[in-house]
Amino acid sequence: MIAIISPAKTLNMEKPINTDLYTKPTFIKEASELMKELQKYTPPELESLMKINGKLAEENFMRHIIWNEEHNLSNGKQALLAYDGAVYRGIDAKKLNKQQLSFANNHLRIISGLYGVLKPLDLIQPYRLEMATRLKNSSGNNLYSFWRDKLTSYFKEELDKQDDSILINLASKEYSSAIDMNKLNANIITPIFKEYKGGVYKVITIYAKRGRGLMSRFIIENSIVSSNDLKGFDEEGYSYNEYLSTDLEWVFTR
Repeated sequence: MIAIISPAKTLNMEKPINTDLYTKPTFIKEASELMKELQKYTPPELESLMKINGKLAEENFMRHIIWNEEHNLSNGKQALLAYDGAVYRGIDAKKLNKQQLSFANNHLRIISGLYGVLKPLDLIQPYRLEMATRLKNSSGNNLYSFWRDKLTSYFKEELDKQDDSILINLASKEYSSAIDMNKLNANIITPIFKEYKGGVYKVITIYAKRGRGLMSRFIIENSIVSSNDLKGFDEEGYSYNEYLSTDLEWVFTR
């Protein structure tokens, strides 16, 4: 079983880490190719490309200048510990021990606009590149054209290494769409997190993001390798709702 999550826009490269274990990104050559394209952009052009403000454009322009293909602990940080968004606050990786981080490295994957796919302990350098960014590249006019075939082949191989062919999709549509799910010989399960508001259950984005993080942590802490065990997820008041769920979408409500 493999679970996938989205990256975060924000990074914290300064916070303390709880492990010296690390791995290297699988698609570092491809990431370098994309970075060379980004290095051609001026701050005003980055502002337009990424739809960000001038301050962020300047920050990322400087990131592009110093980014290099050689990743080590002096210039990079493990992805699961570097990303700093709602999903990652739900995972709270700084409290995971080395055994749990090792399990995560085998069963959790992060989809990335720059790196393609990351294992939790893969080193990353500071960047910002959302998958929906229309960055022209050698394969087309956007990142989906660049990554889809590569990521589809990658996950075919990764799922073949598992005892089953189950993919737990905890990523947003923007990132999960970078994989051609129809070409995976896998049982794909998408957990959905809903809140009871105004007499109905509804998805509230900020809570849904945290829910994805909490479930990722639940998988890691409990070394879950069977999808049925996910139905026992009960963090922060959530419970599996059999009546709202289907074979492909498992709904957790509170």
